[in-house]
Amino acid sequence: MAFGRMSSGGKSAYLFGLPGNPVAVMVTFYFFARPALLRMMGADDTPLPMLRAQSQGDIRKKPGRTEYQRGILTLGDDGVQRVCITGSQGSGILRSMVEANCMVVLGDRQGSVKAGDLVDVVVFDGLC
Repeated sequence: MAFGRMSSGGKSAYLFGLPGNPVAVMVTFYFFARPALLRMMGADDTPLPMLRAQSQGDIRKKPGRTEYQRGILTLGDDGVQRVCITGSQGSGILRSMVEANCMVVLGDRQGSVKAGDLVDVVVFDGLC
């Protein structure tokens, strides 16, 4: 990902350089470019709404960087929100994004998740 300001002929513009893989582009846009563009337009700098859901399975992760994994969020008969990841999470696997209705956000300090643990989730509904 790249961001900068370019100038030519007395005019300038901002540049967002997004990655080449389709899922990486979507994630980078929603979590980095979108808030920057909204702020440049004078819109409220409101973070995406995040909720907590119970992980239905183990999720492997090493601490040290934030990861955004595609997930499927459901509401159980007991009223508990549950999430499972969509399988392989490679940045070129478009199927994982098509099947997803949310992103599981695993913070930089967080390690692996066990089934039943609560995780942060950003729902796609209403994002644009």
